[in-house]
Amino acid sequence: MLRPALLALCLGLCLATASQANPVSNDPSAAPRGDYVLDKRHASLLVRIAHLGGFSRFTMRFDRMDGAFAFDPATWPATLATIRVDPTSINTGLPDFDRTIAGPAYFDAARYPEILFVANRVDAQDGRGTISGDLTFHGVTRPVRLDATFNGFGPGMLGIGTRMGFSGTGRIKRSDYGVKTMLPFAGDDLELVFEVEFVKK
Repeated sequence: MLRPALLALCLGLCLATASQANPVSNDPSAAPRGDYVLDKRHASLLVRIAHLGGFSRFTMRFDRMDGAFAFDPATWPATLATIRVDPTSINTGLPDFDRTIAGPAYFDAARYPEILFVANRVDAQDGRGTISGDLTFHGVTRPVRLDATFNGFGPGMLGIGTRMGFSGTGRIKRSDYGVKTMLPFAGDDLELVFEVEFVKK
């Protein structure tokens, strides 16, 4: 009697897990209204830069960031979202190089301790589109547009809470923000790649 009960329990857990693996909806206008915060354990921001004219696309990662937005399905294209990135959390896999990148020659994190992106407009159709906003980096604020995909919303682990997921890319010129060290040996274009999940408070 115990074995069938265990099998039934395992089957139920597998089915529940499978149902949670796919978002309930890819329509952002159907998502619940409320305040959402970044799930830091399921968020990543990569930066890629050409080395010596393009021998490789050197990849770095920021390990610490935070973010939030207030969501209203009636006005979701005008959603205001804020993402804050700690420039000292840059991770190249080489601690000495991390300190160089975060130091005065590049990010100058002691003087500019935060990278800030404030999104103010979403233009999307069928879950894909652009996110427009202002990026403040190295003390300079400039408008940027990110190509993004809304991965959907649905219940969290074990059906608890609500979460949304987004993927996207963007491109900026570091010289536009006053970061010109080692140009042109290290590329001017910074390719941004992000994966983020937000959970409803």
